[in-house]
Amino acid sequence: MGIIKAKNVVHEFFRRDEEGNVESITTALDHVNLDVKAGQFIAILGHNGSGKSTLAKHINALLTPTEGVIWVDGMDVLDEDNTIPIRKTAGMVFQNPDNQIIASVVEEDVGFGPENIGVPTEEIWTRVNQSLEAVDMVKYRKHSPNKLSGGQKQRVAIAGVVAMEPKCIVFDEPTAMLDPNGRKEVIATAHDLNKKKGVTIILITHYMEEVVDADYVYVMEKGKIVMDGTPRDIFSRVDELKEHRLDVPQATLVADELRSAGVPIPQGILTRKELVDAIMSVANA
Repeated sequence: MGIIKAKNVVHEFFRRDEEGNVESITTALDHVNLDVKAGQFIAILGHNGSGKSTLAKHINALLTPTEGVIWVDGMDVLDEDNTIPIRKTAGMVFQNPDNQIIASVVEEDVGFGPENIGVPTEEIWTRVNQSLEAVDMVKYRKHSPNKLSGGQKQRVAIAGVVAMEPKCIVFDEPTAMLDPNGRKEVIATAHDLNKKKGVTIILITHYMEEVVDADYVYVMEKGKIVMDGTPRDIFSRVDELKEHRLDVPQATLVADELRSAGVPIPQGILTRKELVDAIMSVANA
């Protein structure tokens, strides 16, 4: 079994009137299946309302399925005895770092989580040092989080999760409130944690450029998984992505337009370098 496995997961939100009667039902997840292997970097794409953030909250047991089941490292999220172990296994990084930062000094904030779960003091400081190193924020350890940039704050929030030593980290649109530089910092940090520490990463996003280096991509719409495959597979299907109201990386779009104009550019171009190489190859042919 993978570290995260979802089987036919349905989640419904019930709207009730003042007397408690059900007025309406919204199906946020509609028979979702997911199988994430330990050490993978998985991206989940979708526009607002597609169900991707609802799915993220199930992985951390913040929500539980109406139907179906999710296992996190073999633990069933429906079993309440598993809630705390699941949250230790799968950490969450949210959109707004201000909602996760609670201390007035960076290093104290990073140490808060381990202290809360009873980690011995000496080990807490070891974890704080290692976590700040992992996100390249050691030099800011004595700073106030309030004086940091958005990208730096998000890296502190990530360090706080890393200090809990989870096997998996779910990034729920972690760059939505950041400028382009902040976005690059945070995505680079996620890849570093994946490659250097072997942490399984699940990145929820609607920025196409953020998923080109993922191992596998799921595309969601109206609570369903409508596409899945490697980034190259997914971005080779430009018209299908447009049907789901999603863009493609700029380099992929330019390659697609050149191909439509008769230039023999291969399918599945993901990066600017690949596009330049393909154009040069055509020019030199």
